[in-house]
Amino acid sequence: MNKMTSIATTSMNTKRSHIRNARQGSVIDLDIDMFLKISNYEDTVRQLDIYYGIVKRQLLRYQSCITGLFPQVSNDKVVGSVRESIYCAAAIWSLYQAYRRIDDDRGKSYELGQSAVKCMRGILECWVKQSPRIELFKRNQCNRFALHCKFHLDTGDEIFKDADYNHLQIDIVSLYLIFLVQMISSGLQIIYTQDEVAFVQNLVYYVERAYRTPDYGMWERGSRYNDGTPEIHASSIGIAKSALEAINGCNLFGEKGASWSVIYVDIDAHNRNRSIFETMLPRESSSKSVDIALLPTISFPAFATHEDVLYNETKANIVRRLKGNYGFKRFGRDGYKTAIENKDRRYYKSGEIKVSDVFD
Repeated sequence: MNKMTSIATTSMNTKRSHIRNARQGSVIDLDIDMFLKISNYEDTVRQLDIYYGIVKRQLLRYQSCITGLFPQVSNDKVVGSVRESIYCAAAIWSLYQAYRRIDDDRGKSYELGQSAVKCMRGILECWVKQSPRIELFKRNQCNRFALHCKFHLDTGDEIFKDADYNHLQIDIVSLYLIFLVQMISSGLQIIYTQDEVAFVQNLVYYVERAYRTPDYGMWERGSRYNDGTPEIHASSIGIAKSALEAINGCNLFGEKGASWSVIYVDIDAHNRNRSIFETMLPRESSSKSVDIALLPTISFPAFATHEDVLYNETKANIVRRLKGNYGFKRFGRDGYKTAIENKDRRYYKSGEIKVSDVFD
């Protein structure tokens, strides 16, 4: 009997020992998991702080404290560029999105978010001053009535007259609409009043006819002959198509909006832009069989085509024909900033582009 009792006691002690070890093991595992989470969290915060320093040194220090615009180049104190400002705001907003997941960001998330808002509202205010142009542009799509893409960095006033600069660049307005929708969807408040809602709806009207509006494209030169002639660009149509898809049904007041703050798109205009864009690919325009401007059109930020065949064909055409030893050319026979380009003339003479063959 004593022997049986001894065996039972030993068995119970062994069982308790196993349970205790198992519990200790689970606690140790929890400690390891917690340590890894804390370690990964600290590494994440450290990496984000590195990016924050880069953004502060390379972007925010050049943002105008008055208009929120950014210059095209860092040493320019006069000209604010809408295209560069949009991409700078997008970079700042991206880091803002990352910091939102941090428990204690020491105010960095708010600063980054409001810097992006300031830039987007600065662009909006510059364009609102030109609102009569949009009404004229609806009736006559030409450079004379186009919204400007360069403004004074501090005052937001017009800085180049229509005759001095090719302002008609549909892709810039489309790009603005794409990032405007993304920022509003992330929770930022950019649009404040009903007047601004109506103006954004007018911006939609501005880009809806991109499929039949010759413009000067991403490189601000029009045709590759650089003779001041605008042409239909696949890149402009593609980004306009993506902008229409993004903003259709978007409530500009976010979660606090009403039915009258929703933006609507003409579905027929979208379908025409889509069909003509996909028909033009892999070409960029009548004078340019290939252009690097198509790369941001079919990939980030526009993602304008959902057809894998068109995407792969266009991308392969760009890589095959524009890739060089030091990067990518903008397009074939591009003489911009080359040694043989005459800096004293805005446009090329007839046939002058032939000399750029030496750089192809």
